[in-house]
Amino acid sequence: MHIDEEAARCLLCCDAPCSKACGMGDVARAIRAVRFGNEKNAARWVKDCTAADLTAAQEACIHYDRPIRISEIINQLPDYQEKELPSLEIEFCGIKCEHPFFLASSSICTNYEMVARAFDMGWAGVFYKTICLEDIVEVSPRFDAMSNNAKGDFYGLRNMEQLSENPADVDFDILRRLKQNYPNKVVVASIMGQTQDEWIKLAKMAQDAGADAVELNFSCPQMGLNGMGSDVGQNAELVLYYTSFVKHNVQIPVISKMTPNITHMARPAIASHFGGADAISAINTIKSVTMDNRGTVSGKKTVSGYSGRAVKPIALRFILELTKNNITRDMQFSGIGGIETWRDALEFIQLGCNNVQVCTAVMQYGYRIIDDLVEGMRYYMAERGVSKLADLVGEELPNFVLPSELDRSTMVYPMIDREQCIGCGRCYTSCMDGGHQAIDFDTESRLPSINGHECVGCHLCQLVCPTGAIHPSKRVTKIKKK
Repeated sequence: MHIDEEAARCLLCCDAPCSKACGMGDVARAIRAVRFGNEKNAARWVKDCTAADLTAAQEACIHYDRPIRISEIINQLPDYQEKELPSLEIEFCGIKCEHPFFLASSSICTNYEMVARAFDMGWAGVFYKTICLEDIVEVSPRFDAMSNNAKGDFYGLRNMEQLSENPADVDFDILRRLKQNYPNKVVVASIMGQTQDEWIKLAKMAQDAGADAVELNFSCPQMGLNGMGSDVGQNAELVLYYTSFVKHNVQIPVISKMTPNITHMARPAIASHFGGADAISAINTIKSVTMDNRGTVSGKKTVSGYSGRAVKPIALRFILELTKNNITRDMQFSGIGGIETWRDALEFIQLGCNNVQVCTAVMQYGYRIIDDLVEGMRYYMAERGVSKLADLVGEELPNFVLPSELDRSTMVYPMIDREQCIGCGRCYTSCMDGGHQAIDFDTESRLPSINGHECVGCHLCQLVCPTGAIHPSKRVTKIKKK
């Protein structure tokens, strides 16, 4: 049994019955640690549990299908080793942040009580839901999701929400109270105007409210009003225009939020740079269509924003475009898009982000995921001997080159581990129909074998193998075919 696959079945219950039934530990917390990439230190939550405790916890599981195999998960956890963990403190736009994990401007931060609860649970800061001067009226329903078979778990979310429905003065009063009551947390006001005067007025109101910075939302993909959101973000001249006017009217840092609904994000980002922006946040949601009737509004459907873990590779591509660009690479970046675990966040940081924003994962699993985000990153740094988070920022950038610069003179053959192979033939089917016909399959012994004369080292076989039985071998010089 793969413990991560079994942990992924966990419903992540509120006030989990399994933990209540286990008298000597927090079983649900341990399973959640596995689910969010902290299997190496998950045992800390159940180190005093007996076999009877784990049996009681499993019997209390309320999973709709079958109980989570709690005993098996816990018994396969590596022993917990106490480590001295480094601080995750980092600066962003000159602002000291206790760690890099922020709430993204969205439905997860729309009032004082929500943000205060998130701060109490450990989030470092918030990009508060975008404030405007227009009358925002939302639709119902607002969401649709793309999911696998697992109920309640989706890899993509389509969102039809626009901006804050509160009057602007109400929202700025919320930001004022948040900053007063949580002076060590970072409060960023996300704003959106329709005219030069509106942008300036909102930015000044944010500064007067005590916000640490202001984010200019040039990226919302589902605005019901023209000349706002991604309509602006696709126009470099407007981005330059509005950024420069805001920058010249406030003293707090200005962050421009980019839209992914564009071919070359560098163009508006460069405009933002010349407009005086201190940082870039990217990406916002991607314009999309889903066909399920769950997303209909009075029988009608529309285009709206797509988020969730499915968009992470796209978000990383845009971050790479900006951090490798000669003009924007020296700016600071806040990464957004598909971040669920500390490993996801690490990828953004390694491409040059000083902090990251999380939205869809919170909508699914709640603010509590901050525990594993922080703990996982600190544990990773301790294992690597990294003392400062800033040392990880951009460390992967030298490894990215243009396609024309890649090594095309060598290849890596796949290698099949006979002990792990179960003989399902998935590798053979995929290679024959979608690869290079380089795998033979004996239907009697049910053993696949690599045909070295035909193999090109594409490694599709490795990707489709359900047991992880196919591994890369050494890189060798290509042999020219006659």
